[in-house]
Amino acid sequence: MSSLQDQLLKAGLVDKKQAKKAKKDKVKQQRVQNKSSQPQVDENKELARKAQAEKAKRDRQLNAERDAQAMRKAIAAQIKQLVNLNAVKREGDVAYNFTDGKTIKKIYVSQKLVDQLARGQLAIASVGEEYQVIPAKIADKIAERDASFIVSQASNTQAIDEDDPYADYQIPDDLMW
Repeated sequence: MSSLQDQLLKAGLVDKKQAKKAKKDKVKQQRVQNKSSQPQVDENKELARKAQAEKAKRDRQLNAERDAQAMRKAIAAQIKQLVNLNAVKREGDVAYNFTDGKTIKKIYVSQKLVDQLARGQLAIASVGEEYQVIPAKIADKIAERDASFIVSQASNTQAIDEDDPYADYQIPDDLMW
C-alpha cells in the first residue's frame, strides 16, 4: 500500500515539488507542536466539536419536547379513565344548562342531580365531545392534573360584600329562568 501522496503523484495530480513542500510543512508543524508548551489548535477538530455540541443540544431539546408530549397524553388518558370510571348515571328529564367556553350546553338529568350540581357536590367534565357528571372530589383530582377538562363546577363558598344591601336575601343556586 502506498501513501496518498504517492498515489497522487502516480495519477499526475501533483508534481514532486508540491509533494516535497507538503511533506516539509507537515514535519515543520510537528516540530513546532512538540517544542511549544501550548498545543496547536486544529480548526477542523474544533468545528467538529462545536457541531457535535449543537447537535447534542438540539437532540436534548427534541427529547424534552417528546417527553412533554408523552406526559400530556398520559395525563389525558388518566383523566379519561377517571371520568369514565366515576361518571354518575344521569337519567332524567330536567334540562341543566351550563357554559362550555362561550357556548351554552344542555344536558338532561334528574332533579336530584340538578340540586347536587347547584350545590357543588357534582361537576361536569368534558371528554372529547361527551359531557359526564362526576363527583366533586373526582373533579378536584382532575383539576390538579388539567383543569381544562372540568367544564362546570359550582363553588360552595360565596364571598359576601359587607356593603351589599341585599346580603340578607340569598338567591338560590338552582334558580331556573
